[in-house]
Amino acid sequence: MSLLDRCPCGATVDYAACCGRYLDSGLFADTAEVLMRSRYVAYVRGRTDYLLCTWHPSTRPRTLELEAEPVRWIGLQVRRVEAGGIGDRDGIVEFVARYKIGGRAHRLHETSRFVHEDGRWFYVNAEA
Repeated sequence: MSLLDRCPCGATVDYAACCGRYLDSGLFADTAEVLMRSRYVAYVRGRTDYLLCTWHPSTRPRTLELEAEPVRWIGLQVRRVEAGGIGDRDGIVEFVARYKIGGRAHRLHETSRFVHEDGRWFYVNAEA
């Protein structure tokens, strides 16, 4: 497997076997962490459709426009996971995502909250 085939979420498997299952095949993530990772990949690939459909209806914006200036996502590190597993009703995932805009490096350090409803996980909100 080449680096180009590797999933952007940081897993050591290729995209199709990892987050591609959720973004391209309509499967639902079975944990909050898996949903968070797949949402990161959706940002990497500019998939606002996936971001909106995995956002909880109570906090989801009507539309979502990504940065006007091109963003190059360069890495994801999961720092902490609380609950969010099979059988849980909610979960928290803390992560750091690194990216570049116009050649300048940035970091997004966020603690995201997820909820499990109707057999699937949804992103609710975050503290940056």
